[in-house]
Amino acid sequence: MNAKTLYALIGAALVALLAAVLINSSRKPQSEAAAQAQRLLPELHGHMNDVSAITLTGADNKVLTTLKRGSDGWTVAEKADYPADVAKVREFLLKLDQGTLIEQKTSSEKRYAELGVDDVKDKDAKGVLVDIAGLTQPLKLIIGNFNGAGGGGTFVRRAGDPQSWLAAGNITVDKNTADWEKRDLTDIAAARLQSLTLTNTDGKPLKAAKQQRTDANFKVADVPPGREVSSEFVANSLGSVLANLRAEDAFPAKDMAPPGKVHKAQYVAFDGLVVDVTAWDNVGKDYAQFAAHLDTAAANADIDKEQVKARAEYDAAITAASKKASDEKTDAAKAAGDVPKPLAVSDAAKDREGKLDALNKEIQTLNKTFNGWTFVLPSYKFTDMSKTMDDMLKPVEAKKPEDAKKAAPKKK
Repeated sequence: MNAKTLYALIGAALVALLAAVLINSSRKPQSEAAAQAQRLLPELHGHMNDVSAITLTGADNKVLTTLKRGSDGWTVAEKADYPADVAKVREFLLKLDQGTLIEQKTSSEKRYAELGVDDVKDKDAKGVLVDIAGLTQPLKLIIGNFNGAGGGGTFVRRAGDPQSWLAAGNITVDKNTADWEKRDLTDIAAARLQSLTLTNTDGKPLKAAKQQRTDANFKVADVPPGREVSSEFVANSLGSVLANLRAEDAFPAKDMAPPGKVHKAQYVAFDGLVVDVTAWDNVGKDYAQFAAHLDTAAANADIDKEQVKARAEYDAAITAASKKASDEKTDAAKAAGDVPKPLAVSDAAKDREGKLDALNKEIQTLNKTFNGWTFVLPSYKFTDMSKTMDDMLKPVEAKKPEDAKKAAPKKK
């Protein structure tokens, strides 16, 4: 075979290969090519911060949740403008902003229900209409079922557009209003607490405390004579109530006031922070109201102790540095001068002012969350707010019959 024939064969093969590629491409669904770089909501891209409201509407045109952006951030209109979970709102907007269309689906109204993208005016509609306000043009998108069995993605359809699509990722919408509320209430570690007092509805208190921050366990106070606690750890769960405390729901306090008989709890930190709780149960749910304040005398006393400790640790560090320098025959004065001096030592007044300021700011933040609201608590948190002395103690052993006979007075 000469070179000319070889080149001709190679050229023919290339032409055939190109033709095959073109034919294959032409057979691909138009939707695949069109959707490769198509955004779910191109109008939203780059304009997330312009969004002023998000309205979620379910079946029978029932508004589920209205999220509004105001001067203090996002709120939930249906909950008297209780703060919304800002991270959750932002995550949802990001999913919509970054979402892309994968492929076209049905444009037949009769098949919308299969994908959950039927019109929400229908009483049996499965999807959620998302109405985004604040942009140049309002956006309305029906978000349907997650395509879990089909490899992922979510079925969507623009309101008023007959064409439905499969969009990348899981962008299904929470239909429960409470799921959009801010849940975080407190995160005060048990190690920070010095004491706690739980007062049951009968007025009897249960107290537990630590002597020092380093104590591993809370000790139950005023244990009745002849009784003993069930374990040395029994009161520790009581001190963890304020750690990672999240509400399940929230209501205006004026609409959900406490009844006549309630549980009271007070948590006192070593640094002077005090959190008071009023709690009660009603129809299977556990409610609570909170308030925080600063015990200034306790705060100053704690700062005094911490400054004394800081001074002792600083002096010990200087002594150690000087000794090391002396042993190594280097400049002891320079070594001592290189030891960092904490603010508690260099400027005790400024240190005190800073710590008190931080505590007061923390209390202000807590009360901004607490004031005016009644919260629904997880049942396990409420349980640890309503424990009694009996819950802390070993059960009383029943007397055996023979013991009872021995204890009985002898007949004369």
